[in-house]
Amino acid sequence: MTKRRVVVTGLGAVTPVGNNAETAWQNVINGVSGIATMTRLNPDDFPAKVVGELKDFQVEEFIDKRDARKMDRFTQYAVAASLMAVRDAGLKITEENSHRVGVWIGSGIGGMETFETQFETYLQKGYRRVSPFFVPMMIPDMASGQVSITLGARGVNSCTVTACATGTNSIGDAFKVIQRGDADVMVTGGAEAPITRMSLAGFCANKALSTNPDPKTACRPFDLNRDGFIMGEGAGIVILEELEHALKRGAKIYAEIVGYGATGDAYHITAPAPAGEGGARAMKAAIEDGGLKPEDIDYINAHGTSTEYNDKFETAAIKEVFGDHAYKLAVSSTKSMTGHLLGAAGGVEAIFTVLAIHHSILPPTINYETPDPDCDLDYVPNKARKQEIKAAISNSLGFGGHNATLVFKKYE
Repeated sequence: MTKRRVVVTGLGAVTPVGNNAETAWQNVINGVSGIATMTRLNPDDFPAKVVGELKDFQVEEFIDKRDARKMDRFTQYAVAASLMAVRDAGLKITEENSHRVGVWIGSGIGGMETFETQFETYLQKGYRRVSPFFVPMMIPDMASGQVSITLGARGVNSCTVTACATGTNSIGDAFKVIQRGDADVMVTGGAEAPITRMSLAGFCANKALSTNPDPKTACRPFDLNRDGFIMGEGAGIVILEELEHALKRGAKIYAEIVGYGATGDAYHITAPAPAGEGGARAMKAAIEDGGLKPEDIDYINAHGTSTEYNDKFETAAIKEVFGDHAYKLAVSSTKSMTGHLLGAAGGVEAIFTVLAIHHSILPPTINYETPDPDCDLDYVPNKARKQEIKAAISNSLGFGGHNATLVFKKYE
């Protein structure tokens, strides 16, 4: 069976560095950080003080207020980003084509805020006062469900939940749906709203978060002085489309998606496998799936969380896969500016990877000051760089040992 070619035709995002894909991209290539002292929660209650919150996001611009009240914030973000992506793609969903347009959007932890507030209501007032929308607001698949209702997309509708690999796995899974012929268009990515009391408490308890109170230096992927990740929120959605379908309607094409690799560490619930063994296999599988060789890759948008083990082991995995070429390619972590959006990270980072190819610009890793002997690649330190990028990969690694890699290339 011939694999159908799949291209990226639309982008939509709400992130700590901008409430649309273009603003977020401009801020990222200018090294502007969206990380700040948290305002949604009291920073005095937690050892981690800084986060990547959305700024000036107005849900009413996208969703009727009454409908928005029946959605957790992660779903609101997904709907907003999806509407922007569909508009950017110039895609019209009609009665005739709706059964060939699918949605595949994941969330790592779903409606945590809804769970917290409704549990308080239950404790104080009993079960009768719990919202009838409690379960539909909380479950992670509701981003996909609500987006499909909003858009009228009646094709394949699914949700991947693989912790911090969620967004990348979702896009990869959606890519395969089109490639094998089960849909012509997929609205796909990840959404997360994790800046809640219990989420923050849980990540503080397992010592994954940075306790550096200075927003300017707290997130420093690959730097010797990194001390944990910074939690962020938002959504990143891409429109994937079968090539002939896109050409027929005269769509603009940002890039082609050619490869997807997904593996399991079978090692530990939170720590990556030694030397990033599982991540290395995901990269190899994705490159092979795309019909490319390691030396064809020019850029890697790294998972790059700013935790001790992730950055060291991801670097080791890159060296394992690319050999000498590891020192010739560029690697950067845009999390240095957005923070870590958990299940939404892969969606947002896929957008940055696609735009890096489209505009021939390598986004930087900011706050890179003190080299780590274990992290000795070209991390595009502190300033973006003009460079033609023919092929690039985006990596995501999640709790539970999930590893996912996407390969994009310049459309020709």
